Amino acid sequence: MSDQYPTDPQGQPTQGYPTPGYQSQSHPTQSHPTQGYGQQPQAAYGTAPATMSPEDERTWGAISHAGAVVAMICSAGFLGFLASIAVYVIHKDRGPFVRSHAANSINIQITMFIWLLVLGILTIPIAIFTLGLGLVVMLPALAAAFVVAGVLHVIGAVKAYNGEWWTPPLTPQFVK
Repeated sequence: MSDQYPTDPQGQPTQGYPTPGYQSQSHPTQSHPTQGYGQQPQAAYGTAPATMSPEDERTWGAISHAGAVVAMICSAGFLGFLASIAVYVIHKDRGPFVRSHAANSINIQITMFIWLLVLGILTIPIAIFTLGLGLVVMLPALAAAFVVAGVLHVIGAVKAYNGEWWTPPLTPQFVK
């Protein structure tokens, strides 16, 4: 049994699967049972992620903006932040360019949310005091927040794809 399974420091056979890196004497090419066929060994825990090529950074920077526009369109404007956050969380440590554009995309979404919140709160008293006529002004203002965010995202996507650094106007830098 000792030639098939490794032993503990007292010389007793261990239970269960062989330890990682152990190869049976009878089957020298046999890999660890938990490693799948054709899998490459995983990087050690705590290692820095590989950096991206400039082309990949440009592509992912553009995706952070374009994905936000697509998500805004598909969800009536309310889920645009998901694409921005996903790109930021996954690729923020892989290059400064993609981090900057993904952070800008999140900042646009945060700014749009603040505008929608303020306009939404103002809509209720304006509608009450004007007997509903204020909605004629407030609803286009709410729609304008989505349009401005969409335009800023399109500009950001084009700038990112062209490899240009860009900070969106009228947008505070909440995420850097």
